[in-house]
Amino acid sequence: MAIKEPEAPLVGDKGLQAGAIGLVGNVVIGLAAVAPAYSLAATLGYVVLAVGEKAPSMFVLAFIPMLLVAFAYKELAQDTPDCGTTFTWASKAFGPWIGWIGGWGLAVSAIIVLANVAEVAAIYLFKFLGLDDLADSLLAKVLLGSFFIIAMTLLSARGIVVSERVQNVLIAVQFGVLIIVSIIALVRVFAGTAGAQAISPQLSWLWPSGLDISSIAQAIILCIFIYWGWDACLAVGEETKDPGRTPGIAAVITTLILVCTYVLVAYAVQSFSGFGEVGIGLNNAMNTDDVLTVLGEPVAGTLAASLLLLTVSVSGLSSTQTTILPTARGTLSMAVYEAIPKRFSVVHPRYMTPAFGTIVMGCAALFFYLVLSFLSENALADSVASLGLAVAFYYGITAFACVWYFRKTLSSARNLFFRGIFPLLGGIAMALAFGISAKDMLAPDYGYTAFGPIGGVFVLGVGMLVLGIPLMLACFAFGTKRFFRGETLNANTEVKVPDVF
Repeated sequence: MAIKEPEAPLVGDKGLQAGAIGLVGNVVIGLAAVAPAYSLAATLGYVVLAVGEKAPSMFVLAFIPMLLVAFAYKELAQDTPDCGTTFTWASKAFGPWIGWIGGWGLAVSAIIVLANVAEVAAIYLFKFLGLDDLADSLLAKVLLGSFFIIAMTLLSARGIVVSERVQNVLIAVQFGVLIIVSIIALVRVFAGTAGAQAISPQLSWLWPSGLDISSIAQAIILCIFIYWGWDACLAVGEETKDPGRTPGIAAVITTLILVCTYVLVAYAVQSFSGFGEVGIGLNNAMNTDDVLTVLGEPVAGTLAASLLLLTVSVSGLSSTQTTILPTARGTLSMAVYEAIPKRFSVVHPRYMTPAFGTIVMGCAALFFYLVLSFLSENALADSVASLGLAVAFYYGITAFACVWYFRKTLSSARNLFFRGIFPLLGGIAMALAFGISAKDMLAPDYGYTAFGPIGGVFVLGVGMLVLGIPLMLACFAFGTKRFFRGETLNANTEVKVPDVF
C-alpha cells in the first residue's frame, strides 16, 4: 500500500505560505497584537485621570474613528491584499515618497512598543512569581525582557501556523481572565458586597458631556494606543484563506470585540473601585499606573490577583510576537517593490517567513530597548506616551489613501460611504488627534523627560517619525531608484499574491 505524500503548502508570489490561517486565526492575531490586558493595565488609570468617570465614553468615542479606519483597511485589502498594507496602499494612492514614510510610521510604532511590552511581560512575570525585588531591578528586567524579544523573534521566524497556535492559547487566557474578573466585580457591586467605595454603574458614563477638547484629545490618543494593533490582521492577509475578503472582515470583528471588552472592563473597574483618593479608589495616585491588577485581590481574592498578574505578562508576551509578525512582512513588501534593500525580500525556504526581516526587526527593537533602558527608564516610559502619534500618523495616511485611491468609484451609495465618507472622517479624526496631541506634548511637563523647553514625549514621537526622512533619502541614493520613479509600484501595479487558494 502506497503511502500518500503530504501536500506541499501553497506558496504566494512573495514566498509566504498561502492559505495557512482562517478567519478565527486572523482575528486571534489581531487581538493578540493589541495586547488588551496590558493595554488596559497601563492606560485605563491615565484615561480616568484625564476624563474622570467618562472613561467608558472615551473607549466608545475612540472606537468610532478606529472603525472608520478599519473600513478603509477592509476596502483596500479587498482590492490589494498585500502584506505591505499602509506602505503599498499609500504608494498606489499618493506615490512612492508618501508610501515609504507611511511604512516607516508603522515600523516606528512597532519598534517603540516592542521594547515596552517585553519589559511589561518581564515585570509582571516576576510579580506573579513573588519576585518583587527582581521586578524592581533594572538588570533583571532588561535581561528577561531581552530574552522575550529574542525568543518571540525566533518563534515568529518559524512560521505563521506555529505563531497562530501559540496565540490561540495566549489570547484565550487574556480574555478569559478579563471577562470573568469583570463579571465578578459587577455582580458584587449589584449584590452590595463590593465595599463602601463601590458606586452604581451609570449610563451617563458612555456620554462625554462636560469635557473640554484638550481632555478629550488626551484621552483619545491614549485610547488609540490601546486599540492599536488590530491591523496585524491585514499584514498576514497573504497567508490567510481568501485574502481579498477574510482579513478585512477580521479587522472589523477585532475592533468590535475590543470595544465591547474595554467598555465592560471600564464599567467593572469604575463601579467596584469608585473614585476615592485612598485604597483602591481611582483617584489614588498610587493606582494610576495599573488600576487593573490592583483590583484583583479585592474582587476575587489572592488567586484572581495572581491570575491578573499572569494575564498582563501573557498579554505583553503575546504582543511581543504579534507586533513582529506584521512589521517583518511590511519590510518584505517594501523590499519586493525595491523600496529598501533586496535582502529583506528573502523568505526562508522551509518556514516560508521573511526570516531576515523578522530578525532585523527583533534586533532593532532590542537595540532601542537597551539604549532607552540604560539611558533613562523615564525615557522608555515617555516613548510609550509618544506611540499614539506614530499610530495616528500611519492610520491617517491609510484612511486618506483609501479615499483618493477609490475616488473614481464613488458613484454608488455603498462605495460613497465605505470608500469615501467613512475613511475620510476616520482620517480627519486621526489628523486632529495627532495635531492636538502633538501640541500638548510640546509642553516640558508633559511626561517624565524634557529637552529644554520641549517635552521629551514630543521629541521621541516626532523625532522617530522624522528619522524616516534621512533613511528614505539613503534608500533613494543607494538603491535602484526604480521604486522612487514609480516603476515597481504604482496605481496600476498587479497584486503580487496568488489569486486562488
